[in-house]
Amino acid sequence: MDFNVRKLAADAGIFFSRAVQFTEERLGQAEKTELDAHFENLLSRADCTKNWTEKIYRQTEVMLQPNPGARIEEFLYEKLDRKVPPRPTNGEILGQFMLEAAKEFGPGTPYGSTLIKVGDCQRRLGGAEREFLQTSSISFLTPLRNFLEGDWRTISKERRLLENRRLDLDACKARLKKAKTAEAKAAAVPDFQETRPRNYVLSASASAAEHEMRVAQTEFDRQAEVTRLLLEGISSTHVNHLRCLCEFVEVQAMYYSQCHNYMQELQRELGSSRKNGNLIVSSINLLSFRRSPHSLEVNSHPAGSPTDPSTFLPLNSPSLLETDALQIEEVQPPASGTRKAKVLYDYDAGDSSELSLRADELITVYTVPGMDSDWLIGERGNQKGKVPVTYLELLS
Repeated sequence: MDFNVRKLAADAGIFFSRAVQFTEERLGQAEKTELDAHFENLLSRADCTKNWTEKIYRQTEVMLQPNPGARIEEFLYEKLDRKVPPRPTNGEILGQFMLEAAKEFGPGTPYGSTLIKVGDCQRRLGGAEREFLQTSSISFLTPLRNFLEGDWRTISKERRLLENRRLDLDACKARLKKAKTAEAKAAAVPDFQETRPRNYVLSASASAAEHEMRVAQTEFDRQAEVTRLLLEGISSTHVNHLRCLCEFVEVQAMYYSQCHNYMQELQRELGSSRKNGNLIVSSINLLSFRRSPHSLEVNSHPAGSPTDPSTFLPLNSPSLLETDALQIEEVQPPASGTRKAKVLYDYDAGDSSELSLRADELITVYTVPGMDSDWLIGERGNQKGKVPVTYLELLS
């Protein structure tokens, strides 16, 4: 390897002299060129923008991908300029497991059919999450990263260059001041033997130092102007990040709305299945309860089928649904224990014993002995009927 020893020595000398200069500035023993208040304000604003942008970027990464191992893997693929392999989301994996379990337990069984419904919903939720992660990365994370790795690196480079120009200018000022002091001292105490040669040398040294200071001042002013323009561009960066933030919020709202719709649809499917199951159980219990000795005697004749529900009921009796609706109407609220409830979702009554609901309305609810814990009696004015608990938010 070819080393430029002279350049290395020069760089080492500059580094040492600037270290001494920094130390003297800290101790107040050397002059330091101060920047104007507007420039200092721009520097402070740029540092604040960089720090908070970095924090927001890192935390958004953690929110979108909580697994640190996956983040490191994505970082390595990005540095190697290779495409990240597709990775299933947790919802998609859970949905796949549920569907495979349903095949083992039997799709026709109640548990298996429910696993299929929930698993399909989880897969759709996982797909929505995948789209949300991809869109958020493009619309929000990428602009923030471009600022940190692009614009901010340029600003930092120009700031370092400006700091070097300032140090050069202060060094030239110190040399000029030293040359002026020596020239003034020589003029105050003349040496008659070497007055003219020494004064000539000191005057030439002061002139050279003054010329160096003018050049250094020009370079410093030029670099200060370049850095100022870059720092003033932070305002346009804020505008760009504001637009990206609004897009991120829209994507996030769309994702949560999509998930909410999927879960509402799943709740309706499960509620319908559970309601049908409860209706069958209630019908069986009602038939068992309404058996009487008289009806048994009447039904003991072979006129009717032993499996016909009508053989267990007295003659001219109402149907099951009519009897159930009649019982709901005859239910009286307890003296204490009624509560207000807010309806979370729309609900269409499945039969005359239930009460249809509309989202955000307030109703009065209460329970009666022997009633299924998944249901309550709801009242709205003169209307009364059973309502599912999962569609309500009980108020204190």
